[in-house]
Amino acid sequence: MIKIAIAEDSSNLTKVLRQKLAFNDQFEVVFDVVNGMELLDKLEENPVDLIIMDINMPLMDGIKATKLVKQKYPEIKIVILTIFDSEDKIFDAILAGASGYLLKDDSAENIHNLIVDVMNGGAVMSPTIAFKALEMFKKDQTSATVQNDNEMLSAREIEVLEKLSEGFPYKVVAEKLFISHGTVRKHVENIYKKLRVSNKIEAIQKARKSKII
Repeated sequence: MIKIAIAEDSSNLTKVLRQKLAFNDQFEVVFDVVNGMELLDKLEENPVDLIIMDINMPLMDGIKATKLVKQKYPEIKIVILTIFDSEDKIFDAILAGASGYLLKDDSAENIHNLIVDVMNGGAVMSPTIAFKALEMFKKDQTSATVQNDNEMLSAREIEVLEKLSEGFPYKVVAEKLFISHGTVRKHVENIYKKLRVSNKIEAIQKARKSKII
């Protein structure tokens, strides 16, 4: 039995949704609420497996409620309910922790199939939203790589790289940093390895792009 909560401020839509869910005897609607605040209160004493969450509700909307629910009850699956296919709002809800979305005029069959998919670990989203999620993942990965590169270089290696970026030859860099010419070369060798580059120009370009220098 899949225990379900409905968060929807329209009593008529809640009634229709209950009727659609009633066609499947594996679903049990434990309770329904009209806003996110009431949902959080109800969840304390009424555990559920899945929440069908309206985006636009008074007092606390579905996106904020999704974020708070997932923080407190990460095991609960959330499906966003919207009257139109609003990509931006749905994407925000998925970032907050929702596993998919339903349109309010979806058929009972579509609702049943989506709930089963989500409960089995799936994430239901349109191609546009999936593309946005992929682009954000790539951006996050790039940011993480930049941060890692920054953390990998020692303070002295960054100093050497800064002097090189100013156009100074190794000998002058050594003089300015009060180290030997050989030490400068060793630092440069380490910089190349850590930044995964093969020459000074590439090292400086990558360091600037990563805001290391």
